[in-house]
Amino acid sequence: MTMPFRLLLTAALTAALTSAVSAHHSFAAEFDANKPVTLEGTLTKVVWMNPHGWIYVDVPGPQGAMTNWAIEFGSPGALLRRGLRITDFPPGIRLTVKGYLAKNGTPTANASSVVLPDGRNLFTASSNPDAPDAAK
Repeated sequence: MTMPFRLLLTAALTAALTSAVSAHHSFAAEFDANKPVTLEGTLTKVVWMNPHGWIYVDVPGPQGAMTNWAIEFGSPGALLRRGLRITDFPPGIRLTVKGYLAKNGTPTANASSVVLPDGRNLFTASSNPDAPDAAK
């Protein structure tokens, strides 16, 4: 291998790893463990990618207005180890999510569990270290 090629390869790998690491965050930086939430609604979208999976759920508010919530799950690998599959989340299903509210006041939550229409209650590999079955 020539020296310029090695340098280019090293720079590319460093850039790729640095961006992945900087995109990750701790639970406490974004979510409040003292503000649990239960959301019931209709699944609108699924994003199954590292470092976290996300689902988006339309949840009716007190006066009937819909709010689309962004709900963070664990990584796809952690979800697979807990028995969750992307095929468990077809858009349009109704589900119930338990988790923790975002600190910034947006309709964002970190999920600890999800109940699917067939009654399965699955842990979502929450990054909250105190959540049941938290990702370790």
